[in-house]
Amino acid sequence: MGMDSRNHGVRPVGAMLGAAETLFPGYFALVMATAALSIACELLGHSSIAGVLVWLNWLFYVTLWALTLVRLVHFPRRLVADLFDHQRAPGFFTLVAATCVLATQMVVVAGQHAIASFLWWLGLILWFGVMYAFFTAVTVRKRKPTLAGGINGAWLIAAVATQSIVVSRGAVDGLSPPAEPIQLLCLAMFMIGSMLYLAIIPLIFYRLTFVRLASRDFSPPYWINMGAVAITTLAGATLMMRVGHWPVLDQVAAFLPGFTLFFWAAATWWIPLLIALMLWRYVVRREVPAYEPALWGMVFPLAMYTTATFQLSRATGFDFLAIVPRGFIFVALAAWLAVFAGLVRHIGAGFLRPQSSAGIRARSC
Repeated sequence: MGMDSRNHGVRPVGAMLGAAETLFPGYFALVMATAALSIACELLGHSSIAGVLVWLNWLFYVTLWALTLVRLVHFPRRLVADLFDHQRAPGFFTLVAATCVLATQMVVVAGQHAIASFLWWLGLILWFGVMYAFFTAVTVRKRKPTLAGGINGAWLIAAVATQSIVVSRGAVDGLSPPAEPIQLLCLAMFMIGSMLYLAIIPLIFYRLTFVRLASRDFSPPYWINMGAVAITTLAGATLMMRVGHWPVLDQVAAFLPGFTLFFWAAATWWIPLLIALMLWRYVVRREVPAYEPALWGMVFPLAMYTTATFQLSRATGFDFLAIVPRGFIFVALAAWLAVFAGLVRHIGAGFLRPQSSAGIRARSC
């Protein structure tokens, strides 16, 4: 009896340490997806759903930060190893994007400007840390993978993180102009995010079309191909709606609409192709869908495309575009619910599984 009680007491601690040790660096995509869906729901009149998602998202955000800090303290070598891993390292950009998209959620849904401002500054600091740590690490690494083995859609989260800085600052300040250096920073971030997408996407497109891939290679991170241009569209629309209010933007007022529409068209183009690749993997090749953390990288683009198209319709005056998000919101909501159900089952299975030191090391969060 004493042995059983000790095991029950140790099990939650062991589960937490196991989750922290093997934590997928991109797990903050859960926060990104939830915030993006909440914002879309609020803009489209589903305020009750949006409000519930605020509370859930803070639970996710705090929990993931706690696991990350435990990992930093107890398993620093695993964390550093991930930073030098071409496949896993891009996931660290989700820390930046999650913080900034949560900041936007706090303004749009909860009206909490002070909290959102703090999150924006935190996101900006994280951006500098993660951006240059990542590109330095993968550049100086002695043994590098091939293009096929080293790159996937997750690399585009670098662009997502950069554009999230623009979107969240636009939400924090609204039409009131911040200091001119911050206005210029937002414009520069829009340009940098666009540069990162245009630099990375040819490599991903080459891999998709000229390198032989197995069905498992068509993983959820490839939805970031669309999500990155969706949030770029949102960033562009955010800046467009502040022309005439933020003086720095007057210098590029004629440039923003065409560039923003270009990225929206690119996001729209990706959707049928990504759906076709999923059907090929799960219907033609008959792979059984299973929960994996990277699935949140599929939910986020769906929710972000909804918001981006809605805001683009407002920025351009193309009211007919608003028809798209009014239907697309239900696709994003269904995807979020399906993946969340998988997460709940995954967590439940982890706590019900007998714990051992070997089991803790083997389990992947």
